[in-house]
Amino acid sequence: MGQKIRPIGFRVGVMEDWRSRWYANKQEFADLLVEDFQIRKFINKRYKRAGIPRIEIERTRDEVKVLLYTSRPGGIIGRKGQEVETLTAKLEKLTGRRINLKIEKVDNPQLSAQLVAEDIAEQLEKRSSFRRTMKKALDATMEAGARGIKISLSGRLGGAEMSRHEKAVLGRVPLTTLRARIDYGFTEAWIAQGHIGIKVWINNGDYLEEASRAPNAQTGKVSKKPTRSRSRPSNAG
Repeated sequence: MGQKIRPIGFRVGVMEDWRSRWYANKQEFADLLVEDFQIRKFINKRYKRAGIPRIEIERTRDEVKVLLYTSRPGGIIGRKGQEVETLTAKLEKLTGRRINLKIEKVDNPQLSAQLVAEDIAEQLEKRSSFRRTMKKALDATMEAGARGIKISLSGRLGGAEMSRHEKAVLGRVPLTTLRARIDYGFTEAWIAQGHIGIKVWINNGDYLEEASRAPNAQTGKVSKKPTRSRSRPSNAG
């Protein structure tokens, strides 16, 4: 059919949680939605090289909680936390609300599709070969423990006169399977010949398998999937 959908948005409400968690009436909804967009745009522009794959926003009556995931927290925290205070003050000035900023470190950047896409863009801007860059990203992600990865590049690849599309897949990436944990990332590389669009899909396993392997909070034991008992019908009667 040719229809395409963002894998994360496809799973929101089913397997994935919302990136913005708050409630507003009809009069305030549009303003708060634009405010969330401005917060994300400001942070991504200010810390472009900090490796920020995701920004989550929660709102209460009193404050706005911004949860920032990054692979390089030192660049955002700064010396003795001064950069955090500066960022909090600038966000409060931008929104006119009290900001509660929290920073979480991304343990494995090779399994984050957005960070992989940004790394590819950085290599392309340094005039690296796009085929070598794609191969390197595929191998690094699979070695990190992913079940599959797909990379798509579009633009004037290799300085060609006509734009074209290149795709590379390694492993298994089931985009239409809702229970599959598919991470998606997109960015653009700014090179001398023009823009190159970069899309990355990473299969990080199965939601249900991880839920079944999660240890119980009370017993500390790993829960297993229940097995169905297959009892044969009796011949009595």
